[in-house]
Amino acid sequence: MITKLTVNINGQISEAVVRMAETLLETLREQYGLTGAKRGCENGDCGSCTVLIDNIPIKSCMLLTVETREKKIVTIEGLHNTPIQQAFLEKWAFQCGYCTSGFIMNAHSLIHHHPDADDERIEDWLGSNLCRCTSYQEIKEAVSSVLKKNHDRS
Repeated sequence: MITKLTVNINGQISEAVVRMAETLLETLREQYGLTGAKRGCENGDCGSCTVLIDNIPIKSCMLLTVETREKKIVTIEGLHNTPIQQAFLEKWAFQCGYCTSGFIMNAHSLIHHHPDADDERIEDWLGSNLCRCTSYQEIKEAVSSVLKKNHDRS
């Protein structure tokens, strides 16, 4: 069975025709060409498909597209020159890059929701994503550097 629905992706509203069982990950990649959310485990473990739904990080392989009605979806393509993206570059918080977009989306939301996050909270949030190349220390440093810069400005 297929259905037509209105989606809001990266601030653009459009109509999508999807199968009722189609995941958001499939829709983003196949209908919209937004390939920043990566196909990894496809069971919610790795986080490489993380996007923001109403500013909350969600693994798009675990969400049906039909569940996104009246929700705002932001993918890595929808972030533009955010501090966390710059910090990932400055701290070399990536190696192969496959997991990077998922980590950036999760870290972007963490910074928004917890501007005073301590090391324990950072590690807790980053624990929902996996990096096979072991860039964890650099990723944590990138997040911490943005939090520190934001705190210094206040």
